[in-house]
Amino acid sequence: MASLGNQAVSKPASGKHGNVLPLWGNEKTMNLNPMILTNVLSSPYFKVQLYELKTYHEVVDEIYFKVTHVEPWEKGSRKTAGQTGMCGGVRGVGTGGIVSTAFCLLYKLFTLKLTRKQLMGLITHTDSPYIRALGFMYIRYTQPPADLIDWYDGFMDDDEELDVKAGGGCVMTVGEMLRSFLTKLEWFSTLFPRIPVPVQKSIDQQMKSRPRKVPQKEPQEQEEAYENHGRQGERRRSRSPRRTPTPRRSPKRSRSRSHHRDRHGPSYDRELERERERQRKEREARERDRDRADRERRRSRSAERNHQDRRERRRSRSGSRDKRSERKDKERDGGDDRNKRKERDHYRERPQERDRSREEKKSKGESDDRRHKDDRERHRDERKAKKSSRSRSRERRHKSGADDKGRKREASRSREKERDAELRSHKRSRSSERSHHQREASNDHSKHGDRRRSPSVE
Repeated sequence: MASLGNQAVSKPASGKHGNVLPLWGNEKTMNLNPMILTNVLSSPYFKVQLYELKTYHEVVDEIYFKVTHVEPWEKGSRKTAGQTGMCGGVRGVGTGGIVSTAFCLLYKLFTLKLTRKQLMGLITHTDSPYIRALGFMYIRYTQPPADLIDWYDGFMDDDEELDVKAGGGCVMTVGEMLRSFLTKLEWFSTLFPRIPVPVQKSIDQQMKSRPRKVPQKEPQEQEEAYENHGRQGERRRSRSPRRTPTPRRSPKRSRSRSHHRDRHGPSYDRELERERERQRKEREARERDRDRADRERRRSRSAERNHQDRRERRRSRSGSRDKRSERKDKERDGGDDRNKRKERDHYRERPQERDRSREEKKSKGESDDRRHKDDRERHRDERKAKKSSRSRSRERRHKSGADDKGRKREASRSREKERDAELRSHKRSRSSERSHHQREASNDHSKHGDRRRSPSVE
């Protein structure tokens, strides 16, 4: 039950038993197969005729007049032969077809947003079992899985019969149909919405706890069944195609339909005219298909005849060609001997030509080797000359550098000597000047002393 929280469920405003129905799953697609939904929306029946129906009662009347089965596709409109896996007939992936009126009307009911009261009116309708079938199918597609058993509980043993297959051949009761809805995921060539595992387990337990009730037939019904069984045996013996009896509408239902028809007036006459036109168009289409098949057969037969004629012509031409080829072969036999002689001479000369080619190859190889050797020696000599020239230039550079260094050293030495000589001469001049000054000072001192002494003597 925890997985139900992940699905989108729109709850009714007035509780579980309110008049507004909840919607489980996708609120736009009604949980239908995408291919079926696209075919429904693109069908002219849904876009044109069902678009004019605006009320619940008009749709119910349309179901009564148009629906003859509850299969999603019309008979013979969908080819699933040779398809397996994901492209098989169950999933509806690989191919499409003509969608049935039942599913078009089912989606039309979904667009009307039925209330609980209207849905109860569908599943308890007394006019046609197909109205009830579409109501139960509406519940299976739109209602929460936990509420399915509550909806179907009172109808599990319903013995009203209906033919659910397109074209007839699959008659079942309403109770059997509902058990199939609850226990099986597939319905002909489509899939119902998946039921969560806990809910499915509880449904299976409830189904096992209540076995099916076998309806007890009255003696008149048993006699009729025995007669029907005998008639079916006679049909099998005569190898005639078997047709399953379809459920008949009661006269009470026909009276109610006539009441509806009188109430609505000319709209039902238009529908009947449309239905007749539709049947007429289908007959014309079948006749056209038959004419096309006949034309194709005639063409295939004419093509086979033309093919046989061509074969005969080719055979005759091949015979004449064989005779001509034999004559030419006889004429060529004389020239074959010459060709054989030429071939023998050619084969004899072959070993000599081989020896010549080998000798030529050897001579060419020797000359090539000599050329390679000469080239190598030349390269070696050139490399040696380049190396020697490089070494000489290096020596010259080295010598010139050494001479420059010696010259620089000598110049620096001469400069140092000149500086030393200048310093020495400068020192000498200073000493001579000092000595000269000292002499002058001493002379001045002596003269001054003599002057002092002379007045004292006087």
